[in-house]
Amino acid sequence: MKGLLNLAQLQEKVAADAIETVVVAFTDHYGRLTGKRFDAEFFVEQAATGGTHGCDYLLTTDMEMEPVPGYRFANWELGYGDFHLVPDLSTLREATWLDKTALVLCDVVNDKTHGPVAEAPRSMLRRQVEAVKKAGFECMAASELEYYVFENSYREAFVQHFQDLKPAGWYLEDYHILQGSRTEHFTAAARRHLKNSGIPVENSKGEWGLGQHELNVRYAEVLDMADRHVVYKQCLKELADSMGMSVTFMAKFAADQAGSSCHLHISLWENGRNVFAGPKTFGPVQGCSDLFRWFLGGWIARVPDVMPFYAPTVNSYKRFVDASWAPTRLAWSYDNRTAGFRVVGHGQSLRIECRIPGADCNPYLGFAASLASGLDGIQNKTEPPECFQGDIYAARHLPRVAYTLGEAVKPFETSDFAKKTFGEAVVEHYAHFFKTEQEAANRAVTDWERRRYFERI
Repeated sequence: MKGLLNLAQLQEKVAADAIETVVVAFTDHYGRLTGKRFDAEFFVEQAATGGTHGCDYLLTTDMEMEPVPGYRFANWELGYGDFHLVPDLSTLREATWLDKTALVLCDVVNDKTHGPVAEAPRSMLRRQVEAVKKAGFECMAASELEYYVFENSYREAFVQHFQDLKPAGWYLEDYHILQGSRTEHFTAAARRHLKNSGIPVENSKGEWGLGQHELNVRYAEVLDMADRHVVYKQCLKELADSMGMSVTFMAKFAADQAGSSCHLHISLWENGRNVFAGPKTFGPVQGCSDLFRWFLGGWIARVPDVMPFYAPTVNSYKRFVDASWAPTRLAWSYDNRTAGFRVVGHGQSLRIECRIPGADCNPYLGFAASLASGLDGIQNKTEPPECFQGDIYAARHLPRVAYTLGEAVKPFETSDFAKKTFGEAVVEHYAHFFKTEQEAANRAVTDWERRRYFERI
């Protein structure tokens, strides 16, 4: 595929001075790429096969990179040692938006046992991919990311305390070609760089918010898709930065604007065929299988057990507003954008779209939670609720998604399903992470509070 490299091709480009730097990275809890930049010659000679070390505190920090106490995995008492970063050379690619740079994603490995670090997001998805393979299937997936584009640089936005930013558009531009043309210098460059960096692109379009856009890449095997997702975000952020602009993947940037989603699409395949397709009819879905029905049932039923993996920040829950294009209730329907689960396609394109995650989700965690839930549904032959037709926002009798991160953590932390699926230590680790995030928000004094209370309280 264009943009992807094997080690021999990288060696050739290094010898020709076409590649001078290799970014060696993995994602933390938030989905941020963290790691090192290597001299390309040294990477080829040493790190490509030998890997490198990173401080294990990177899986215990908050957004400000402060080491957070209370983790068993790594702490001051244990001395914050190292883990091993092992490059997955199948992810090696040119990062064409950077000068003479390649990028490779890593698996995080325990320095002592040489096994995968269970708490690392990519390890968690790998475990579910293995479970899918053990069941005899392959998972194909896609993630649809939305984001806001601003004419302010990241530095300007920071200096302005992220207030009074200038969005790239000044009216709602959903599918609007004229308004979209005004940011094509950025969006066209993003499409080109993604394509030339081994991430095939389908299309881009304006979205429903001021300056909001969506750029879709082609579906792939689920681990490959999660890798594409994190490289996509890195590319767009760094590209915007180089142009004196900024983009945000916050789930809800402004109360009066649409939220930004990350719709997850999943289907299971066997011997080159989509096993969701079949001879049966289920509600309005014609040509489906029992596997499809049970996967859907499990995916819906297990949302409360894994909700923080879909909505991992305090801001995530500000997106769940009725009549806002974001789902608020646990129901499924066929081609209905008010549903938390939307079934789309037919025949070999039949798939389930989960509309719950926002653009702030970590794709490894979101896909891991989705696969585990669907496989649980197949194993237990979980029947989904009856297909809902109509406006699900108005169906107040249906179960609602959690209102806050704090509310979502409680069932996750005590879930036997989550503990069995991910391991008790992993659940404890992430529960602590999510609770720390919620506690930080609880302590913060916001502009909303100052505007509301400064004079009139």
